[in-house]
Amino acid sequence: MQTDAIIETKDLTKIYNGQVAVDHLSFQLSEGEVFGFLGPNGAGKTTTLLMLLGLTEPSSGSATVLGVDPARDPIKVKSQIGYLAENMGFYGDLNAIQSLQFIADLNRIPPDAAERRIEEALKTVGLDDEADKKINAYSRGMRQRLGIAELLIKEPKIAFLDEPTLGLDPDATNRMMELIDRLCKESKMTVLLSSHMLHLVQRICNRVGIMIRGRMVACGPMEQLAQEKLGIGKEQFTLEEIYMKYFKEV
Repeated sequence: MQTDAIIETKDLTKIYNGQVAVDHLSFQLSEGEVFGFLGPNGAGKTTTLLMLLGLTEPSSGSATVLGVDPARDPIKVKSQIGYLAENMGFYGDLNAIQSLQFIADLNRIPPDAAERRIEEALKTVGLDDEADKKINAYSRGMRQRLGIAELLIKEPKIAFLDEPTLGLDPDATNRMMELIDRLCKESKMTVLLSSHMLHLVQRICNRVGIMIRGRMVACGPMEQLAQEKLGIGKEQFTLEEIYMKYFKEV
């Protein structure tokens, strides 16, 4: 187990109407790690993210994020975390600058700092030339990049990205993953990435965790999981092969 964890769960459990959504989940994330959070729809991934954000309380077990219990102090946790939801919502009649200024105001970022962060974020995600365009006119990929910009102006220590490439064409998907990879390396953010694009997860993640039916059935570096489950060494496997092996055995 890691000793420098900035996210840690111990037997974290969530039950909705008698149905177990997350079942005694225990794992840790280190600072600067890019962690692939995998599993089919309904596996409990989004519910886990909501508990870590303090948006829903666990039925039992515990979680700490940057040393804080999100169930007890969700505002403190949210102030240090960026969250890109699976389906981002925007005010379509605003332009990108106005939308980011709204986020800055909500997070009580001082005006001078907000102006600088907004300019830097738009440049980072490649929307600086589209900043005056109404969001209603944005493509799906542009909206996803704007979501990343909203995350960046908070300068978070941790980012939760829930299906950041959903609905994107192959080129936009590739550019989005390159952006995430670059941001992780430059800012040293810890990233928890939930995605069904396994080949892209394999490209940028340090470790992966596989959730099936609410339980974490595997967690570790991909090379280690490949050796344990497939008996093959480095660069002789795909993440999809590892994932399907666990999926079929549960």
